[in-house]
Amino acid sequence: MSDAEWTLMRELLPVPGWLAGRGGRPEGYCHRQMIDAVRYLVDNSIKWRAMPADFPPWPRVYAFFARWRDTGLVTELHERLREAVRRSEGRAPEPSAAVVDSQSVKADATVALDSRGFDAGKKINGRKRHLLTDTLGLLLTVLVTPASTTDRDGARPLLPMATNRFRRLARVWADGGYTGHLTDWTTQHLGLALDIVRRPNDVQGFQALPRRWVVERSFAWLLRSRRLVRDYERRTDTSEAVIRWSMIALMNRRLAARQHLRHRPLPRLAT
Repeated sequence: MSDAEWTLMRELLPVPGWLAGRGGRPEGYCHRQMIDAVRYLVDNSIKWRAMPADFPPWPRVYAFFARWRDTGLVTELHERLREAVRRSEGRAPEPSAAVVDSQSVKADATVALDSRGFDAGKKINGRKRHLLTDTLGLLLTVLVTPASTTDRDGARPLLPMATNRFRRLARVWADGGYTGHLTDWTTQHLGLALDIVRRPNDVQGFQALPRRWVVERSFAWLLRSRRLVRDYERRTDTSEAVIRWSMIALMNRRLAARQHLRHRPLPRLAT
């Protein structure tokens, strides 16, 4: 992280238990070192044991990653950054509309058989990432399942997770894979309006469809992190944590760049 990114990140970090008087042993490494190490792993897709010597020892970095994953601290940090980005864009902290879609990726040999599957439509043996984003493309909720899981079955647990967390959420856009009983189910049980954005029949080749292109761009953002090009994680919650770390880095850079532009002096006009 740059100094500007760390300044923003430090203000949003959850307070450790020992610092808040809740007990526990003080950590031996600075949070900036640990977060830099995790972001380096996510961005470059190295093995944990291949952590460069410039960072803390890899067992300590992995312990930090696992602790933040299991205690929900990475989710808390991600939500604070998303709210800060939305405020900087002139939006309310919580969204009222969202876009849902899924992405199938190949799984490495480290992925167990019980957490992988075959997507017959995409011809991919691996896992599927179900994403719910706001209208800016920022991640709201993520769920990783075997690739054999259909979009409708993946949305069944994904959408209730979102409605429990975001009370203002009222409308969700989706593609044709979410048609059927899911539309009535979301209206009756969740109070959500699920709008299906269909692809025109007379269109050939690629076309950016209204609303749907937002979540497609989010998938493209995630694939910039090499760790997410394939799924290497043994556990699905680890895959979800890696996705959140990738979005944390993206939002942190965006906030730092916006703050830099805000404080940059205007160029002088030639006389």
